[in-house]
Amino acid sequence: MFDFKIKNKCKDSNARIGEFTTFHGTVETPVFMPVGTQATVKGLFPETVADTGAQIILANTYHLFLKPGEDIVEKAGGLHKFMNWNKPILTDSGGFQVFSLSKLRKITEEGIFFNSYIDGSRKFITPESDMEIQKKLGADIIMAFDECTSADAGYKKAKTAVERTAVWLERCYKANEGNQSQILFPIVQGNIFEDLRLESLERTLPYTKCGIAIGGLSVGEEKEVMYSILEILKSRLPENMPHYLMGVGTPDCIVEAVDRGIDMFDCVLPTRIARNGTAMTMRGNITVRNSVYKDDFSPIEEDCDCYACRNYTKAYIRHLINVDEILGGVLLSLHNLRFLKRFTDKIKEAIKNNCFKEFKRSFLADYNKKIQ
Repeated sequence: MFDFKIKNKCKDSNARIGEFTTFHGTVETPVFMPVGTQATVKGLFPETVADTGAQIILANTYHLFLKPGEDIVEKAGGLHKFMNWNKPILTDSGGFQVFSLSKLRKITEEGIFFNSYIDGSRKFITPESDMEIQKKLGADIIMAFDECTSADAGYKKAKTAVERTAVWLERCYKANEGNQSQILFPIVQGNIFEDLRLESLERTLPYTKCGIAIGGLSVGEEKEVMYSILEILKSRLPENMPHYLMGVGTPDCIVEAVDRGIDMFDCVLPTRIARNGTAMTMRGNITVRNSVYKDDFSPIEEDCDCYACRNYTKAYIRHLINVDEILGGVLLSLHNLRFLKRFTDKIKEAIKNNCFKEFKRSFLADYNKKIQ
């Protein structure tokens, strides 16, 4: 059932357009996946998320494991029925959240002990139990349980994480054997060290059937470091499957990554900054809560067709944000998600017309010039 076909390829880069088929529909790549951490894209109805053009969303295994628990979701018929979303869903493994949210944790060869950020209770997850949790959640795409290191981790720690990630991947793969309704994406780790990235990729490839992810980037390192890692990986990634760069959602990083063969992206950033009063545009982010917009009766972006831009002005949205009305964050969330869909559509059009490099140069020349 899972299949990936390349429809168009850029002549002078690794950019491509693909069709990724899952049980709940086909996703055209490059694609940005809105993040529904707690089985919801915060503040938005599933129908309004779909109206932005979203083809697939991400939910978080760690958070759903803690509340309401995977058994509740399974009883509801899986995530699709539980949250009323009939398109594809990807669940991450929760490994990153264990490292970023759990102050008290202990990593062993068997798995990870950690304390819940909700009530402090002690939890334990193994690669096998993680596969079982994700199976019960019922997403189309599930992620291998891995160890992610911080940007400032040294070489020795990063190498240990690569080794553990490889061992855990084999265990995830074996635990998932026979599961025909979900596809497992392995994750390439290695921090900022080129040799470790290449080692991790080579150890990942035997378990890579219809998708591969690159993790541990956009976690504090300079953007140029991320681009250099993608540069060394691009020619070695298996061509006949989607390439997923985890945790990236800014347009400059997306266009640079697409240039290097990346197909899938996700990030909480677009909706998080929206709730704080920031809108994404082709020229960079604008902080709508700023006083410069108090009597600006134009839409957020003149050529945007999102619900917010068709019906409201910066002045009104600024007012909502500054009086803490929920609608302000909702409107900016809709705009930001629609912006990223429109942006990836522009990328696809450029690839089809064999002018992606020109599009990239033009976009980056204007981006971030007029931030207010």
